[in-house]
Amino acid sequence: MIDTLNPETADVLIVGAGPAGLSLATALADAGMTCTLVERQPLDEIAAPRPDGREIALTHRSRAILRRLGIWDRIAAEDISPIREARVINGGSPFALQFDARTDRDGDSSEPLGFLVPNSAIRRAAYEATVGRGGVSLVAGVQATSVSTDGRDGTGGVAATLADGSTRSARLLVAADSRFSETRRRLGIGAEMRDFGRSAIVCRMAHDTPHGAAAQECFLYGLTLAVLPLNGDVASIVVTAPTHEAAALMQSTPEAFARRIEETLRGRLGSMRLVGERTSYPLVAVYAHRFAARRSVLIGDSAVGMHPVTAHGFNFGLYGVETLVRVLREARHRGRDIGDAAVLQAFESEHRRATLPIYLGTNAVVRLFTDDRMPARALRAAVLRFAEHLPPLKAGITRQLTGKGAPRMAA
Repeated sequence: MIDTLNPETADVLIVGAGPAGLSLATALADAGMTCTLVERQPLDEIAAPRPDGREIALTHRSRAILRRLGIWDRIAAEDISPIREARVINGGSPFALQFDARTDRDGDSSEPLGFLVPNSAIRRAAYEATVGRGGVSLVAGVQATSVSTDGRDGTGGVAATLADGSTRSARLLVAADSRFSETRRRLGIGAEMRDFGRSAIVCRMAHDTPHGAAAQECFLYGLTLAVLPLNGDVASIVVTAPTHEAAALMQSTPEAFARRIEETLRGRLGSMRLVGERTSYPLVAVYAHRFAARRSVLIGDSAVGMHPVTAHGFNFGLYGVETLVRVLREARHRGRDIGDAAVLQAFESEHRRATLPIYLGTNAVVRLFTDDRMPARALRAAVLRFAEHLPPLKAGITRQLTGKGAPRMAA
């Protein structure tokens, strides 16, 4: 365990030092608040996370947040890959719904739609930015085994008991410990969990035909294939399939897997070959019944765990950080208790408005575009053609992809 400051009581106690928790700690420090981070992973895994195969698609709004926090500039340039176009392909149809910056009538065609960054690079940069801030205490390598928000610890706030028997106290508790959050459960907050019965396989593949910085989302019959363009002639490949089929793909030889991806893409990227290992994850979406309870809130995947098809997962985590810190800072400016129920309700209401429509819409898209029955196939084709010929709709989707249509936190 390492505790870099070990204050008896901080303003905020964060359970979970993933990228959302670390970003929140940095933002709180910049706002003049102290915080304690508790993370079960050992320090070396937080400081130097191993690549896990996942590439995170970041919006312009998320980049701006990371830049303000000093995280963006800690990410190596070679780890940032621009997305300049996006195509949605349905089944075997040659038709594709296409997006680029020009799709948004107010967009700058010289700017990319978004940016791809390895999850491990974001986590490493977030750690480096956090440990350089004063007022941040990191307790690593130990689990929070219980939490209390009833003030019985004598502080009038919240407390967490750790596996080593020690306690940490604060005025506000934040759960940031994954979509399967134990802290959320201990707070008595339930969540809708949508198990899609599918698994995602992620890997990097080199290819002979340039991708042109174009992302492809291919809704095929039996599986979904996403192609995320990385720097050079390399792409991140995300295959989602029924769990038993995904298991068979994981067990196939690298050569057989590459041939399957080539055939699925109908040779659009030429000859392909694996670069590194394949990793598989179960697909489960989560939406908490509440984002706030007594002296406690949820952020990141603890609040909203998205299906990856619309690439909003970590973006929502950053938006939640931005909203929460603004609300807490305004409360302090007015002399209010940051754990006051009305203060936390303001955060919950705003974050729910920002996330719920997209969460529901994403799940609806997944249901429709993974339904291979004939009526659904016809509807899929009709939806894509309708969207292609309705510029305002495409512009709205593009603003969601880029994050340009959402409110920003004042500097």
